[in-house]
Amino acid sequence: MTLQTSDLHVNPSDETIRVGPLTVRFLLTGDNSTGSLAAFEVIVPGAQRLPAPAHSHDHYEETIYGIDGMLTWTVDGKQIDVGPGQALCIPRGAIHRFDNNGIREVKALCVITPAAIGPQYFREAGEVINAAAGGPPDRARMAEVMRRHGLTPAPPQP
Repeated sequence: MTLQTSDLHVNPSDETIRVGPLTVRFLLTGDNSTGSLAAFEVIVPGAQRLPAPAHSHDHYEETIYGIDGMLTWTVDGKQIDVGPGQALCIPRGAIHRFDNNGIREVKALCVITPAAIGPQYFREAGEVINAAAGGPPDRARMAEVMRRHGLTPAPPQP
């Protein structure tokens, strides 16, 4: 696919997806970047955790840029706070998750390189998480969605 100058405009994707208490808004998808990157912002309400299991991915890096508030990322067992103006690159194969340990809403920008996942993953994950109505999502169903989109769920923590 060749991107033409006439195809360029700001936020060509700009799709908002609800994933439980989180809001994911895609700014760019692989279709808008010839597969080189996907970019989305995530809004995490206060005192919320990633509703999906911790996971890794072998086919892309995920870079997080803090916009507002502080997210605590756990990457291969190490906790790392990412606040406004800070960036964290999560390497391929690293098991990770995040928590908003504060009371304020957090906004972060996530960039996936190359664009191995897109809105469809979050739509499907949202269906599983939203069906749980605030309870824990069906782990087997969630794992199936994750694997189909190239994410590897981490084993449950004791």
